[in-house]
Amino acid sequence: MPAVPFHYVDLRAFSYATEDEKRVEEALRSLLPEDAELDRVENVGHHGDRIVVLSARIERADGMRHVLDRIAELDDLDGVLAELDQRVDDNCALFMRLDKQAAFRGEVRLGPGITVRAKVEAYPAKKEAAVENARETLSRLADSS
Repeated sequence: MPAVPFHYVDLRAFSYATEDEKRVEEALRSLLPEDAELDRVENVGHHGDRIVVLSARIERADGMRHVLDRIAELDDLDGVLAELDQRVDDNCALFMRLDKQAAFRGEVRLGPGITVRAKVEAYPAKKEAAVENARETLSRLADSS
């Protein structure tokens, strides 16, 4: 099994009209490697308000390791491990949401604001294999931090 059994990790955050876009960007960047590029898409909400979607896809092993190391800092990583069956879908993607406010302060906590989607390598591409690969990787990261 590869050291990072993921194809990619996507992170996404919304910056609403009531938020400072730079602060939302800082929150997202606190989880990303320094050289990560952010995509920015401006949308309009139902009531005409501005919504900016900031996102990044990390595909290089070093970059994914950086993101996973940050996720390993979660206080409730054991809870995430216990919920892996619900957090991995039939397409072998692992989902979690991280607290945007905490990320702005440099902390990593579960909560609303930043969506993390990691495509887990699994051969054959079955949910059970993906759950096991994700469990092994996150457990190893938790033990090393």
